Amino acid sequence: MNNPLKSLSKKEWGIWFGSLMVVTVSNLIPGDLDVLTLAAALIGVTSLIFAAKGNVWAQILMIAFSILYGIISWRFRYWGEMITYLGMTLPMAIWSTITWAKNPSKENGNEVAIQKLTRKMIVLLALFCVVVTLGFYALLQALHTPNLVFSTISITTSFLAASLTMLRSSYYALGYAANDVVLIVLWVLASMENPSYVPVVANFCIFLFSDLYGFISWKKRERNQFA
Repeated sequence: MNNPLKSLSKKEWGIWFGSLMVVTVSNLIPGDLDVLTLAAALIGVTSLIFAAKGNVWAQILMIAFSILYGIISWRFRYWGEMITYLGMTLPMAIWSTITWAKNPSKENGNEVAIQKLTRKMIVLLALFCVVVTLGFYALLQALHTPNLVFSTISITTSFLAASLTMLRSSYYALGYAANDVVLIVLWVLASMENPSYVPVVANFCIFLFSDLYGFISWKKRERNQFA
Protein backbone atom coordinates (compact mmCIF):
# COMPACT_ATOMS: atom_id res chain seq x y z
CA MET A 1 0.00 0.00 0.00
CA ASN A 2 1.37 3.44 -0.95
CA ASN A 3 1.77 6.38 1.40
CA PRO A 4 -1.13 8.75 0.50
CA LEU A 5 0.55 11.74 2.16
CA LYS A 6 3.30 11.80 -0.45
CA SER A 7 0.85 12.62 -3.23
CA LEU A 8 -0.68 15.69 -1.57
CA SER A 9 0.10 19.08 -3.10
CA LYS A 10 0.81 22.16 -0.97
CA LYS A 11 -2.75 23.33 -1.58
CA GLU A 12 -4.13 19.99 -0.44
CA TRP A 13 -1.95 20.00 2.67
CA GLY A 14 -3.42 23.42 3.43
CA ILE A 15 -6.99 22.22 2.88
CA TRP A 16 -6.38 19.16 5.04
CA PHE A 17 -4.76 21.01 7.96
CA GLY A 18 -7.32 23.81 7.72
CA SER A 19 -10.16 21.28 7.84
CA LEU A 20 -8.61 19.47 10.80
CA MET A 21 -8.21 22.75 12.65
CA VAL A 22 -11.79 23.93 12.02
CA VAL A 23 -13.22 20.56 13.01
CA THR A 24 -11.12 20.39 16.19
CA VAL A 25 -11.95 23.94 17.29
CA SER A 26 -15.67 23.50 16.56
CA ASN A 27 -15.71 20.39 18.72
CA LEU A 28 -13.80 22.06 21.57
CA ILE A 29 -15.73 25.36 21.73
CA PRO A 30 -18.97 23.98 23.25
CA GLY A 31 -16.95 22.78 26.26
CA ASP A 32 -18.59 19.37 26.30
CA LEU A 33 -16.19 17.42 24.09
CA ASP A 34 -17.51 14.24 22.53
CA VAL A 35 -14.39 12.25 21.70
CA LEU A 36 -16.31 9.94 19.37
CA THR A 37 -17.68 12.81 17.28
CA LEU A 38 -14.24 14.45 17.08
CA ALA A 39 -12.56 11.18 16.06
CA ALA A 40 -15.18 10.53 13.38
CA ALA A 41 -14.77 14.06 12.00
CA LEU A 42 -10.96 13.88 11.86
CA ILE A 43 -11.10 10.52 10.09
CA GLY A 44 -13.82 11.84 7.78
CA VAL A 45 -11.96 14.92 6.56
CA THR A 46 -8.80 12.88 6.07
CA SER A 47 -10.74 10.32 4.04
CA LEU A 48 -12.16 13.07 1.84
CA ILE A 49 -8.82 14.66 1.02
CA PHE A 50 -7.46 11.24 0.03
CA ALA A 51 -10.63 10.58 -1.98
CA ALA A 52 -10.04 13.80 -3.90
CA LYS A 53 -6.71 12.28 -4.98
CA GLY A 54 -8.39 9.01 -5.92
CA ASN A 55 -6.31 7.15 -3.34
CA VAL A 56 -7.56 3.81 -2.02
CA TRP A 57 -6.76 4.83 1.56
CA ALA A 58 -9.82 7.07 1.38
CA GLN A 59 -12.06 3.99 1.29
CA ILE A 60 -10.20 2.30 4.12
CA LEU A 61 -10.75 5.36 6.30
CA MET A 62 -14.39 5.50 5.17
CA ILE A 63 -14.86 2.05 6.70
CA ALA A 64 -13.70 3.39 10.07
CA PHE A 65 -15.81 6.56 9.68
CA SER A 66 -18.94 4.54 8.89
CA ILE A 67 -18.60 2.57 12.13
CA LEU A 68 -18.10 5.67 14.28
CA TYR A 69 -20.87 7.66 12.57
CA GLY A 70 -23.23 4.72 12.92
CA ILE A 71 -22.68 4.78 16.69
CA ILE A 72 -23.21 8.56 16.84
CA SER A 73 -26.49 8.23 14.88
CA TRP A 74 -27.67 5.41 17.17
CA ARG A 75 -27.28 7.65 20.20
CA PHE A 76 -29.74 10.21 18.74
CA ARG A 77 -32.07 7.52 17.33
CA TYR A 78 -31.36 8.52 13.74
CA TRP A 79 -32.05 4.96 12.70
CA GLY A 80 -31.85 5.80 9.01
CA GLU A 81 -28.32 7.16 9.36
CA MET A 82 -27.25 4.22 11.51
CA ILE A 83 -28.68 1.62 9.14
CA THR A 84 -27.35 3.46 6.09
CA TYR A 85 -23.76 3.74 7.26
CA LEU A 86 -23.47 0.37 8.97
CA GLY A 87 -25.62 -1.63 6.58
CA MET A 88 -24.89 0.09 3.27
CA THR A 89 -22.02 2.61 3.25
CA LEU A 90 -19.73 0.31 5.26
CA PRO A 91 -20.01 -2.76 2.99
CA MET A 92 -19.91 -0.56 -0.13
CA ALA A 93 -16.74 1.11 1.18
CA ILE A 94 -15.21 -2.35 1.57
CA TRP A 95 -16.25 -3.16 -1.98
CA SER A 96 -14.90 0.18 -3.23
CA THR A 97 -11.57 -0.53 -1.51
CA ILE A 98 -11.29 -3.71 -3.56
CA THR A 99 -12.35 -2.14 -6.87
CA TRP A 100 -10.13 0.92 -6.42
CA ALA A 101 -7.13 -1.26 -5.56
CA LYS A 102 -7.71 -3.41 -8.65
CA ASN A 103 -8.08 -0.45 -11.03
CA PRO A 104 -5.10 1.90 -10.70
CA SER A 105 -4.69 4.72 -13.20
CA LYS A 106 -2.21 4.14 -16.02
CA GLU A 107 -0.95 7.70 -15.58
CA ASN A 108 -0.40 7.34 -11.82
CA GLY A 109 -0.53 4.02 -10.02
CA ASN A 110 -1.33 5.78 -6.72
CA GLU A 111 -4.66 6.98 -8.11
CA VAL A 112 -7.72 5.02 -9.16
CA ALA A 113 -8.69 4.97 -12.84
CA ILE A 114 -11.84 6.98 -13.51
CA GLN A 115 -14.74 5.22 -15.24
CA LYS A 116 -17.36 6.99 -17.34
CA LEU A 117 -20.96 6.05 -16.65
CA THR A 118 -22.82 4.22 -19.40
CA ARG A 119 -26.52 4.68 -20.12
CA LYS A 120 -27.19 1.23 -18.63
CA MET A 121 -25.40 2.18 -15.40
CA ILE A 122 -27.43 5.38 -15.11
CA VAL A 123 -30.76 3.58 -15.64
CA LEU A 124 -29.91 0.87 -13.10
CA LEU A 125 -28.76 3.47 -10.55
CA ALA A 126 -32.03 5.37 -10.95
CA LEU A 127 -34.10 2.20 -10.50
CA PHE A 128 -32.15 1.08 -7.43
CA CYS A 129 -32.44 4.58 -5.92
CA VAL A 130 -36.23 4.42 -6.22
CA VAL A 131 -36.34 0.96 -4.64
CA VAL A 132 -33.99 1.95 -1.80
CA THR A 133 -35.91 5.18 -1.12
CA LEU A 134 -39.34 3.51 -0.95
CA GLY A 135 -38.05 0.56 1.07
CA PHE A 136 -36.24 2.64 3.65
CA TYR A 137 -39.06 5.14 3.96
CA ALA A 138 -41.39 2.34 5.05
CA LEU A 139 -38.76 0.93 7.43
CA LEU A 140 -37.92 4.28 9.03
CA GLN A 141 -41.59 5.13 9.39
CA ALA A 142 -42.12 1.88 11.26
CA LEU A 143 -39.17 2.72 13.53
CA HIS A 144 -40.63 6.20 14.27
CA THR A 145 -37.42 7.86 13.07
CA PRO A 146 -37.12 11.60 13.85
CA ASN A 147 -37.28 13.95 10.82
CA LEU A 148 -38.47 11.12 8.58
CA VAL A 149 -38.41 12.94 5.23
CA PHE A 150 -34.86 14.26 5.57
CA SER A 151 -33.68 10.92 6.95
CA THR A 152 -35.07 9.17 3.87
CA ILE A 153 -33.51 11.70 1.48
CA SER A 154 -30.20 11.17 3.28
CA ILE A 155 -30.40 7.44 2.56
CA THR A 156 -31.08 8.09 -1.12
CA THR A 157 -28.14 10.46 -1.50
CA SER A 158 -25.88 8.15 0.53
CA PHE A 159 -26.77 5.19 -1.67
CA LEU A 160 -26.16 7.22 -4.83
CA ALA A 161 -22.82 8.56 -3.58
CA ALA A 162 -21.58 5.16 -2.41
CA SER A 163 -22.63 3.55 -5.70
CA LEU A 164 -20.86 6.19 -7.78
CA THR A 165 -17.75 5.76 -5.62
CA MET A 166 -17.79 2.02 -6.25
CA LEU A 167 -18.22 2.68 -9.98
CA ARG A 168 -15.24 5.07 -9.90
CA SER A 169 -17.26 7.97 -11.29
CA SER A 170 -16.19 11.57 -10.77
CA TYR A 171 -19.79 12.34 -9.83
CA TYR A 172 -19.40 10.44 -6.55
CA ALA A 173 -18.33 13.73 -4.96
CA LEU A 174 -21.53 15.51 -6.01
CA GLY A 175 -23.51 12.65 -4.50
CA TYR A 176 -21.70 13.08 -1.20
CA ALA A 177 -22.04 16.88 -1.41
CA ALA A 178 -25.81 16.48 -1.77
CA ASN A 179 -25.75 14.10 1.18
CA ASP A 180 -23.75 16.64 3.21
CA VAL A 181 -26.43 19.28 2.64
CA VAL A 182 -29.14 16.90 3.87
CA LEU A 183 -27.05 15.91 6.89
CA ILE A 184 -26.44 19.55 7.77
CA VAL A 185 -30.22 20.01 7.90
CA LEU A 186 -30.69 16.81 9.94
CA TRP A 187 -28.12 17.72 12.56
CA VAL A 188 -29.30 21.34 12.75
CA LEU A 189 -32.68 19.89 13.71
CA ALA A 190 -30.98 17.57 16.21
CA SER A 191 -29.00 20.51 17.64
CA MET A 192 -32.23 22.40 18.30
CA GLU A 193 -33.09 19.63 20.75
CA ASN A 194 -29.56 19.02 22.02
CA PRO A 195 -26.93 21.76 21.49
CA SER A 196 -24.14 19.19 21.95
CA TYR A 197 -24.70 18.17 18.31
CA VAL A 198 -23.69 21.60 16.95
CA PRO A 199 -20.13 20.34 16.26
CA VAL A 200 -21.60 17.65 13.99
CA VAL A 201 -23.16 20.43 11.89
CA ALA A 202 -19.77 22.13 11.60
CA ASN A 203 -18.18 18.81 10.66
CA PHE A 204 -20.53 18.29 7.73
CA CYS A 205 -20.02 21.86 6.54
CA ILE A 206 -16.32 21.02 6.22
CA PHE A 207 -17.24 17.75 4.51
CA LEU A 208 -19.30 19.70 1.99
CA PHE A 209 -16.35 21.93 1.11
CA SER A 210 -14.05 18.90 0.80
CA ASP A 211 -16.49 17.00 -1.43
CA LEU A 212 -16.84 19.97 -3.77
CA TYR A 213 -13.05 20.16 -3.99
CA GLY A 214 -13.02 16.42 -4.68
CA PHE A 215 -15.40 16.86 -7.60
CA ILE A 216 -13.22 19.58 -9.13
CA SER A 217 -10.12 17.44 -8.64
CA TRP A 218 -11.68 14.34 -10.22
CA LYS A 219 -13.04 16.27 -13.22
CA LYS A 220 -9.55 17.63 -13.83
CA ARG A 221 -8.07 14.13 -13.69
CA GLU A 222 -10.89 12.84 -15.89
CA ARG A 223 -10.08 15.38 -18.62
CA ASN A 224 -6.44 14.34 -18.52
CA GLN A 225 -7.25 10.63 -18.49
CA PHE A 226 -9.57 10.77 -21.49
CA ALA A 227 -7.69 13.45 -23.44
